Amino acid sequence: MMLETNSKYQFTPLADSTMNQEYKLSPNDLINFRLYSNDGFRLVDFSNLDNTSVTTLNTNAGTDYLVEQDGTVVFPVIGRTYVQGLTIREAYEMLEKKFSQYYIKPYVLLKVTNRRVIVFPGDPGSAKVVPLLNNNTTVIEALAQTGGITESGKAWKIKLIRGNPSNPKVFLIDLSTINGIKAGSMILQENDIIYVTPQRRISEKLLERLTPALSLISTFILIYVLFISYHIKL
Repeated sequence: MMLETNSKYQFTPLADSTMNQEYKLSPNDLINFRLYSNDGFRLVDFSNLDNTSVTTLNTNAGTDYLVEQDGTVVFPVIGRTYVQGLTIREAYEMLEKKFSQYYIKPYVLLKVTNRRVIVFPGDPGSAKVVPLLNNNTTVIEALAQTGGITESGKAWKIKLIRGNPSNPKVFLIDLSTINGIKAGSMILQENDIIYVTPQRRISEKLLERLTPALSLISTFILIYVLFISYHIKL
């Protein structure tokens, strides 16, 4: 067993403000960034700023920019910009405003490409690192990507661990009934841990420990029976 909590542990309440909290940018995020002018008609080519600053719309995949430890990103043209704590929507609205000083009707596309969470679905050895491909991936979606809660997992005792490892927030989620769907729709943040508490299979563990002894006893009984049979025949 791991990540256990005692019976008196105070879990963090599942407030509506927490449930609906959109993903917010944080240090070490890689942001895939594309900028278009004329409301998306032309893609800005930052590799060619000395000549033509925009190109006809094409399949350019954009460029990844790192959110540094101070919460800033160095973007072309506008330079170092603070983005930590902003949702994706807040970030692109802010960037569109800044780029509007240089381009006509700028249109920004942003996507965080390296977000991930860790999921323990219930069985030992089944933990997986799950990339968050969508901006607002939920607990249920992340569990689904690992194949769902395993047979030995407690659907009524799922822990969502978030924040500073030395003092994390721990939310308790119950997906054993239809009422748990709301809690399961909680939006995940970077580096969240989803831990499905495994059931204690006492009978299996007891059998596992007793098997060697039972095998030894069976062997002695077999030898004794053969010995008695042999002497009876004599």
